[in-house]
Amino acid sequence: MTSVAMWTSLRRRCPCPGPRERLPCFSSIVRGLAEERLPRCFPRPGNKRENLGVALEIIGLEEKLSQCRRDLEAVNSRLHSRELSPEARRSLEKEKNSLMNKASNYEKELKFLRQENRKNMLLSVAIFFLLTLIYAYWTM
Repeated sequence: MTSVAMWTSLRRRCPCPGPRERLPCFSSIVRGLAEERLPRCFPRPGNKRENLGVALEIIGLEEKLSQCRRDLEAVNSRLHSRELSPEARRSLEKEKNSLMNKASNYEKELKFLRQENRKNMLLSVAIFFLLTLIYAYWTM
């Protein structure tokens, strides 16, 4: 198959909506991989959780939680430092409640992820000891 025929067949199979004449160039694919963005014709996983390890999810969630807490502190300081109209106070109270709910959801998710991380660690330690025992038995 010639290179022209190969590119033509690739163009026909591209699931991107729109014109099929142009394929993404190699540099855009590499750049997309580096930035975790791919051209539209490449399949994307449905769930973010499939891509990340538990430890990376924990780190990302801790960052979100700390940002949420900083926002909550800022709302609290605005709420207590000024004379506010009743509607502005209600708005800030509503924002404070939503931030508190978001923070509690993040904390629950962190608790779950830490438990999952603990289970993974115990499983890997158990497999290590099992392999060590098999190796010791095999070499005797």
